[in-house]
Amino acid sequence: MANEPLVSHIFTADPSAHVFNGKLYVYPSHDRKTDIQFNDNGDQYDMNDYHVLSLESIGGPVTDHGVALKAEDIPWVSKQLWAPDAAFKNGKYYLFFPARDKENVFRIGVAVSSVPEGPFVPEPEPIAGSYSIDPASFVDDDGKAFLYFGGIWGGQLQCWQTGKYAKEAYSEMEAQKGPALLPRVAELSEDMLSFSGDVKEVAIVDDNGKLLSSGDHDRRFFEAAWMHKYKGKYYFSYSTGDTHFLAYGIGDNPYGPFTYGGKILDPVQGWTTHHSIVEFEGRWYLFYHDTCLSGENHLRSVKVKEIFYDDDGKIKLAS
Repeated sequence: MANEPLVSHIFTADPSAHVFNGKLYVYPSHDRKTDIQFNDNGDQYDMNDYHVLSLESIGGPVTDHGVALKAEDIPWVSKQLWAPDAAFKNGKYYLFFPARDKENVFRIGVAVSSVPEGPFVPEPEPIAGSYSIDPASFVDDDGKAFLYFGGIWGGQLQCWQTGKYAKEAYSEMEAQKGPALLPRVAELSEDMLSFSGDVKEVAIVDDNGKLLSSGDHDRRFFEAAWMHKYKGKYYFSYSTGDTHFLAYGIGDNPYGPFTYGGKILDPVQGWTTHHSIVEFEGRWYLFYHDTCLSGENHLRSVKVKEIFYDDDGKIKLAS
C-alpha cells in the first residue's frame, strides 16, 4: 500500500482526501509535463485542471472521474490551479482552489457541485479577502466551516504581512529572524461561498507557548495546511517546505494556538510535501505524494500510508 501510487496514468499531487457517502474521494492537483525550468516561484508546476479520484477500499481499485474543473472555465484565473480541497455542507459539494488572477496574484476560488466527483461550477470571482495558496476546508461537528490557507515563496504569503498585497515583498521569500510567518484561517459563510469573519493568523507554538521562529526550519509552517479532529482535539498539520517534513500541532479550538506535536513524515523523493489525513472505516490514513514514477519534481504521484495515535494523542506512522 505504501509503495504504489494510487494511479499511474496521470500525475497527481497535493491529495485532499474525504469520506463522502461511505466512499473515499481524493481531490489532488494534476501535474502535467512542461519545459519550464525549475525555480523558487514554482513556475514549473503548471497545472490547468482537476481530476477527482475515488476508491471503496484502501488498496482497492481507483476510479478517475475525469476533469472536474478546468482553468479556462474560471473567468478570473490566468494560470496555475494548484492544491485544492473539498467540503460537503447543505447538500452540496464545494471545491476550494488557488490560482493566479489576471494580475498574477494568487487568490482562492470556490466551485460547487451536487455530487462529490463533479463537475464543479465555479463562482465568477475569487473569495473576497482570500489570498495565497493551499486552501484546506474543515467543517466542525457544530456545522461551522473554516478555510485554512497560506504558502511562502511562490505562494506569496510573505506579500501579505500587512493585510494588503505588497509586490515588493515577493523577492524577500522568507524572514530569517523573528517569529515565523503564520498560516491563515477564516470562518466560511453558511453558503460556503465567502468569509463570514476576518482572516486570522494561526499560531503554532512550542511547549512553552512561544511562537516558532522563522529560523526553525524543521518545525515552522511553510505551506500545505490541513485540519482534522481526533478525540475532541484539533490537529493542524502542514509542510515545513524547504526541509520537507510533514509536521503538526494540537489545539483546543479551530483557531489555535496549536502546540507543536512532532513530525508525521520524513522527506520523500521530490521537492514538495503535501498531504491530508482522514479516518476511513475506523482506521486513519495519511495521503501524500512523491516523484517515484517520474523522477521529476513537478511530476508527482499520490500515495497512502496508515497512521496511528499513541496514548498521548501523538501521531505515529505505520512502519
